[in-house]
Amino acid sequence: MALNRQEVSRIAHLARLHITEPEAALYAETLSRILGLIEQMNAVDTAGVAPMAHPNEAGLRLRADVVTETDQREKFLALAPAAEAGLYLVPKVIE
Repeated sequence: MALNRQEVSRIAHLARLHITEPEAALYAETLSRILGLIEQMNAVDTAGVAPMAHPNEAGLRLRADVVTETDQREKFLALAPAAEAGLYLVPKVIE
């Protein structure tokens, strides 16, 4: 799909962009090449190709799912200015 200067100028107007005639010609050529590349990519048969998360097919390095921190709830509740029944008490901020 090739764009001409008039189409690029109209698109620029719709996007509220100010471009000059030489810029419109340059953008028309550049956008036409981009759209040509997209047409080439759409022409490729990808029916049997599974989607990939990464082009290098690199696997995620995962760590073991084990607990590394101990329960310090009582310690932190002791530091709170006000706590009751294992919960922090905070002042009312919405009336």
